[in-house]
Amino acid sequence: MSNAELRGKFVWHELATTDTAGAGAFYPKVISWKTQPWEKDASYTLLMGSNGPTGGVMSGDAGAMPHWIAYIGAPDIAASVESAKKLGATVLKGVSDVATGGKYAVLKDPQGATFAMYSPAPGTPSGSGAPAIGEFSWHELATTDFEAALRFYQQVFGWDKGPVHDMGNGMKYQLFHHAGQEVGGMFNGDTMGMAPAWMCYVRVDDAGKAANAVKSAGGRILNGPMEVPGGDWVAQVMDPQGATFAVHERKFAAAQAAAKPAAKPAAKPATKPLAKPANSLPDKPAAPKPAAAAPAAAAPAKPKPAAKPAAKKKAASKAAKKPAKKAAKKAAKKAAKRPAARKAKKSPARKAKKKAGAKKSAKKARKHR
Repeated sequence: MSNAELRGKFVWHELATTDTAGAGAFYPKVISWKTQPWEKDASYTLLMGSNGPTGGVMSGDAGAMPHWIAYIGAPDIAASVESAKKLGATVLKGVSDVATGGKYAVLKDPQGATFAMYSPAPGTPSGSGAPAIGEFSWHELATTDFEAALRFYQQVFGWDKGPVHDMGNGMKYQLFHHAGQEVGGMFNGDTMGMAPAWMCYVRVDDAGKAANAVKSAGGRILNGPMEVPGGDWVAQVMDPQGATFAVHERKFAAAQAAAKPAAKPAAKPATKPLAKPANSLPDKPAAPKPAAAAPAAAAPAKPKPAAKPAAKKKAASKAAKKPAKKAAKKAAKKAAKRPAARKAKKSPARKAKKKAGAKKSAKKARKHR
C-alpha cells in the first residue's frame, strides 16, 4: 500500500479489557472471528477474519474502562504526532515500536476522544476494497464539536468533508471520506450525555441475529437493530466487560451486488434479435397494440351519449303509440258493435214481430169501420 493510501485509513482495531479470556470467548459467538495467540506475545490475542487478522485483544490499564481503540494509518508517524500536538491533541503514549517492525502512538484529540496512529513496517500487506464480513466497516465519533473535530482530523490525516445529514431536533451528522469513500461520521454526543469517543462498527451477515447473539452471550443491546439512511442495518451493543461496539449489516450494498449478475444476462438477449437473417420475415409492427388500445379506451365514451337519446326516442314513441293504440282498439270495438246492431234489426224474429204488429193494426182499422 502506498503512503497516500495508508494515510488516514483505519488499519487496526484493538480491545483493551479487564478479561481477555472472557472477551476471547464472547466475540466469536457474535462475529465470524476466530481467536489465536499472537506468536510474538502469547498474552496478546489475535482476532482472525476471513482475510487474516483484523484486530487484537489485550489487558487494559488497571482501573480503566474496557474500550475499543481504532488505529489510523500514518506513514510518517513522528511528523503526524507533532502535527496533532500543535493542533491541540494530547499524547497518551509516544511513538513506540511493534514487534513486527511497525510503530504506533496513542493520543486524545482536542475534544477528548482517544485514537491511535499506526505505521506498519515497509512491505506489510494491507487489505483494500469494500470491507468483508468480519471486518470493520464504519467509524463514528461522538464529540462536543464535530466541526472542530473534523478540521483536526482533516489536517492530521487528510480526510475529506462529506455531506451533513439532519437527524432532527437540531442534531447534525457529519460524514467524512477517505480516498473518495465514505468511511464514517461525526456528531455532537454531549447533548445526549455521551463522552467523546470513537465507536467501531463490524460488518456482519445479519444485524438482528448478531444483536440476539450479544444478549445470549451476556452482552447488552444499547440501540437497535435499526435501519439507517442508505438501507443498511446497525445495532450498537456492549460486551460483558463493558466495551461498546456496533454491528453493521450492509443490506443495501448486498442487494446491489446481487442485482448486478442478473442485469448482465438480461442485456445480452436484448441485443440478439436485432441481428436477423436476411430471409426472415419482418416483425409485426408494434403500432397496432397502442392503436387497438386507443379505441378500447374511447369506445365507452361514444355509445353512452348515443344510447341515451335513442332510449328517450323509443320511450317517447312508445308513449305516443299508447293512446293511438287505445283509441284504435275502442274504435274497432265500436265498429264491431254497429254491424251487429244493424244485423240484429234485420233478424227474422224482428221481421215477424213487425209483420204481426202491422196485421193487428189492420184488423183494428176494419173493426172501427
